[in-house]
Amino acid sequence: MSVRTAVPRGRIAVYGAYGHTARFVVAELCRRGWTPILCGRDAARLAALAAGFPRLETRVASTGDPGALDRALGGAIAVVNCAGSFLDTATPLLEAALRARIHYLDLAAEQRAALATFARDADARAAGTTAVPAMAFYGGLADLLATAALGDWRQADAIDIAVALDSWHPTTGTRRTGERNHGPRLVVAGGQLRDLADPPPTRDWTFPAPFGAQAAVGLPLSEIVVVARHVRCAEVHSWMNLAPLQDLRDSSTPPPVPADASGRSAQRFAMDVHVRRGDDLRRATARGRDIYATSAPLVVEALERILDGRASRAGVLAAGEAFDARGFLAAVSRDDEDFRVVFEP
Repeated sequence: MSVRTAVPRGRIAVYGAYGHTARFVVAELCRRGWTPILCGRDAARLAALAAGFPRLETRVASTGDPGALDRALGGAIAVVNCAGSFLDTATPLLEAALRARIHYLDLAAEQRAALATFARDADARAAGTTAVPAMAFYGGLADLLATAALGDWRQADAIDIAVALDSWHPTTGTRRTGERNHGPRLVVAGGQLRDLADPPPTRDWTFPAPFGAQAAVGLPLSEIVVVARHVRCAEVHSWMNLAPLQDLRDSSTPPPVPADASGRSAQRFAMDVHVRRGDDLRRATARGRDIYATSAPLVVEALERILDGRASRAGVLAAGEAFDARGFLAAVSRDDEDFRVVFEP
């Protein structure tokens, strides 16, 4: 592990800055003393966002214009890609970051987007930069919980990641991702990445309060490929309770509505991770409010740890291999209703 060093606060490009989750990211960067550069494809939406952040610069760039992307990242020390669908944006933004030799992070829930980013590990190493895909509620959080629960175990027989939401009011980005993300979903079975069964499996899961026992369905997202990137495990599976999926599939479900001045919605979540080896079980659970808002402190904490030397190395890394998982979770846990983490035993 690298020695932590002091790093002066610099400029961070946020691509897709006017998106729902990106607004939380911009606010979190500002709260921690960084200077976001507001980037995206839509000049009008950038201008509207900048009205609330009058000291911040806006830069318009399309992912289809490498020159514009290079100019958008000029002077930045890292870029946080918040623009879905990441099947469309991750590769061009990562390539621009590699050309600029700056760090790259994104919020991808799509497995194929994360796999494509991991495939550029050698390029990131050669550039001396670090890239962390899926550094969000879906992807990075599950990986950190699984890695922390794994602890001193070198491998596990099974990792199960179960998510419960009391509702799911999807953002425009989530809707767009769903429209694009039609490839086969992957799980780890027999120690290999394999297609999810069709129809997907179901099971009962007892979540922590207030959710309790609920029916769940197999729903693997980017956490599967992120965990598989660095954890030796024969079986890795993801589950979600059924109620939020009904919201997601209903085209009339509205987007999230702020419930307080911070912009967080009233949505409640639990992410329950079980790691098994033989007859032994270790468990790590995160509970909180608003899956979109929760992604902001996760990705900004990861950014700070890269910049101050607490990432394990250069290259493309999963969250759990890049950072001290328990230390990371302790740093972002607020021990209140917005976000807290519990380990058993």
